[in-house]
Amino acid sequence: MADEPKDMKKSAVGHLPFPDYSRPVFQVPEHARSRMLDKLTRIYGQTQGKAAYMEIGRLMKVYHAHKPPERIAAEEDYHPEDRFSEKDVILITYGDMIQDGNKAPLLHLCRFAEEHLTDTFNTIHILPFFPYSSDRGFAIKDFEQVDPNLGDWSHIARIKDRFNLMVDLVLNHVSSEHRWFQEFLNANPDYTDFFIAFPNEDAIPAEQLKKIIRPRTSKLLSPFNSLDGQKAVWTTFSRDQIDLNYKHWPVLSRMIDILLFYVRQGADVIRLDAVTYLWKELGTLCVHLDENHLVVKLFRDILDAVAPQVTLITETNVPHSENISYFGNGRNEAQMVYNFALPPLLLHTFIVESAKKLTEWAQDLEKISNTATFFNFMDSHDGIGLPGAREILSGEEIEELVQAVKKRGGLISYKDNGDGTTSPYELNITCYSALNDNARNESEQIKIKRYIASRSIPLVLAGVPGIYLHGLLGSENAIGAVETDGVARSINRETLNAETLYKVLEDKSTTTAKIFNEFSELIVKRRHEPAFHPNSAQRVLDLSDRIFTVIRTTGEKSGSLICLTNVTNAAFEIKLDLAAAGVPGFCMAANFTDIISRASYKIEDGILNLFFAPYSVLWLKSD
Repeated sequence: MADEPKDMKKSAVGHLPFPDYSRPVFQVPEHARSRMLDKLTRIYGQTQGKAAYMEIGRLMKVYHAHKPPERIAAEEDYHPEDRFSEKDVILITYGDMIQDGNKAPLLHLCRFAEEHLTDTFNTIHILPFFPYSSDRGFAIKDFEQVDPNLGDWSHIARIKDRFNLMVDLVLNHVSSEHRWFQEFLNANPDYTDFFIAFPNEDAIPAEQLKKIIRPRTSKLLSPFNSLDGQKAVWTTFSRDQIDLNYKHWPVLSRMIDILLFYVRQGADVIRLDAVTYLWKELGTLCVHLDENHLVVKLFRDILDAVAPQVTLITETNVPHSENISYFGNGRNEAQMVYNFALPPLLLHTFIVESAKKLTEWAQDLEKISNTATFFNFMDSHDGIGLPGAREILSGEEIEELVQAVKKRGGLISYKDNGDGTTSPYELNITCYSALNDNARNESEQIKIKRYIASRSIPLVLAGVPGIYLHGLLGSENAIGAVETDGVARSINRETLNAETLYKVLEDKSTTTAKIFNEFSELIVKRRHEPAFHPNSAQRVLDLSDRIFTVIRTTGEKSGSLICLTNVTNAAFEIKLDLAAAGVPGFCMAANFTDIISRASYKIEDGILNLFFAPYSVLWLKSD
């Protein structure tokens, strides 16, 4: 294996104050050193593993020399059990989703966040804000620069002044325009092993090619002309997204350098994009290989040693049992995992007006640990992925979702099954459009109530809620954006005019303002209830297919909440037997209060008589 390129010895230290070399030189704790060496040896063998460790150790020292004093002070009294709280709510947005053509878009995001989000969100996930060539930011040309079309690092710092910052580490691939790949094409020997290349597009035997799982229908190998002749290069996602070769340890050390660079820039949460496909091994499925997990665990070891407050979150749009494997044992891998089963299950629940499947799945959810939890999101920039629900919903139920989305003006993205067939991979549609069939000619009130009911469930489940900007606003399908660029995902990525957005939010009669205000009110109430702490106990009840019910408990006498959501367009009453339901402390309470509406419900002989209007949401707390 080739030695590390000379320029790899430099640390990514741009845009930073001078390091403080007067500090004692950081020494990797012995227990961390042992764990890291073990992982690197398992991945690369003893000789290369030790070489990789020496470079990674140097990078950790560089990071420590640059560590901001406020980070050092915050870490002195930090305990991993304090990583999450009920106040954690994450906004997901592109850096240029709000703009006016004059100011840097990141400045508009700053203004919007400062004026409208300080009471509701404590973390902002700015999707890749680096120079890119395609895939709306996920084909990165330079990992260390802010896209000048968005702004600069000072704008990122301004957001960081008021909010925690979540940053993408797009570690599976680079843009075909990235310098590393251009050096590869120029036959620079230092970059020969940075990518996975074959002599021609037919180099992988058909029986091996069929095994490889991919989320796309494009060709796996893409042809490029280089100084050494034509190369067929591994491209999991597109011809413009060139997969990195992690079998070459300098690639890993370079990405660790970038990881620590993001932390120095203020990142509190690092999203590991597409980590599912990181390691390639012909003859396997090329997903979830042991090396994938070892890399994530190595990142965890590094951050635990030099930046213990930084959280790793894995993005793995795969069946639920595979997805949660990235928690490791709950203490040694990612601290958060995208809850990919939740979005399609929520959509199914409200389309068929039955909480049966959602309840059955949620009843089996177990607490991961006091330091790890789910990222509960309902929508994102990518739409609604289907793989997470494939172990839970039947093929017929998934097809029902597909047809419902098509009927509501959405689009479907497909994946290659490896046998010449394709299957639905992702529903490209906004959540508001997915939940509301305009052909029904329903009232605005019912549409909003259905929407808010669906959005309330991720707020009450154990974990950290994640809310996409268009989900916060209740945006409808942006068909025009799809027609303009031909990309299905653009249906949920509409750019908003800043002046228009502010006017719409000021006019409380608009659908957008109604959704934004009602949704925001729910978030504020959630953030004030200790029962919604990710570590609080959770029990899901099967009271009725018409209701999704979860009890959250802190252990305090008055710390329980009964959260009930009517998932139907029907009104009805139920009698809740508190003793049979096992509601903690019910016998000491005279009544319950709905913390949303402030309505009071009296207990009669241990029974709560509850009336549900269509799509009503009750968060009941004992008085």
